[in-house]
Amino acid sequence: MTTLSPTAAADRDLKTGMVMMAVAMLTMPGLDALAKYLTLSLSPGQVAWGRFLFQTVIMAPAFAAVVLTGSGWRPRRIWAHATRGLLLSSATLCFFWGISYLPLADATALFFIAPFILTLMSVVFLGETVGWRRVVAIAVGFAGALIVIRPSWGVFGWAALLPFGAAVCYSAYVVMTRRFVAGEGAVEMQFWAGLFGTLNLSVFLLIGWQAGAPLFAVVAPTGAQWLMLAGCGLIASGAHFLVVLSVRRAPAGLVAPLQYLEIVSATTLGLLVFGDFPDGWTLVGIAVIVGAGLYVFSRERRRTAAAAR
Repeated sequence: MTTLSPTAAADRDLKTGMVMMAVAMLTMPGLDALAKYLTLSLSPGQVAWGRFLFQTVIMAPAFAAVVLTGSGWRPRRIWAHATRGLLLSSATLCFFWGISYLPLADATALFFIAPFILTLMSVVFLGETVGWRRVVAIAVGFAGALIVIRPSWGVFGWAALLPFGAAVCYSAYVVMTRRFVAGEGAVEMQFWAGLFGTLNLSVFLLIGWQAGAPLFAVVAPTGAQWLMLAGCGLIASGAHFLVVLSVRRAPAGLVAPLQYLEIVSATTLGLLVFGDFPDGWTLVGIAVIVGAGLYVFSRERRRTAAAAR
């Protein structure tokens, strides 16, 4: 049996981590495409509820196995997990609501201002420092988002802002994860996020349904719709789990730029499934957002390397 040298093993881990991130980002828009198709006949609130319900069901056996091997079934900070579930389910609801109006590529591009919002939140809530170069990159990224919003606003109105709301909620979710539950296992975090997300959306659905809000309308799904909802939960669970495994094998600054593969996959699926393709200004905005994001990731890698030295 051949034993790898430490250098070869580290190189293998780096490549494995990069492949995992690439696969996760290329498959993630499959969830969005299923959700967009489902919102043609189900409310965005019900689609988001189904996505979290099936994530919980899928992660339950893995969570039970972790508990049986010695970990306690109760998290150390249950309120933090409840808040994470609220934020993540709110982000998902905003995004699914947005893609019920917007093309996949437009919504995905707008959601990718999340790294810039996360940087600003990290300064406020985590005490991190940000140099002037990253501040400029953040400003450029927001300018790119405005370029994408401009044509979308003209066609879809206020719905163009929904992916922005999703990015804000998701960034707050990441800050909560870093601040309070970063030391817990990936399976536990996925399970609790799914469970509390399901509970949160169940309350939203009950109140919204009783109030007659179209966003939370409830109908009995068909067998095919149940299968598609299960597919949403499966893709979400699998992709997020791959992301966790990826950053455990490779530095986050190295694999993070691969997140932009999601825009490529979303654009392709949007064209093939829904016949949507970004217009010229949207493509310019996407390029600006991606360029600014890559610069932020590059600066993060340099800062991490300098701190390590």
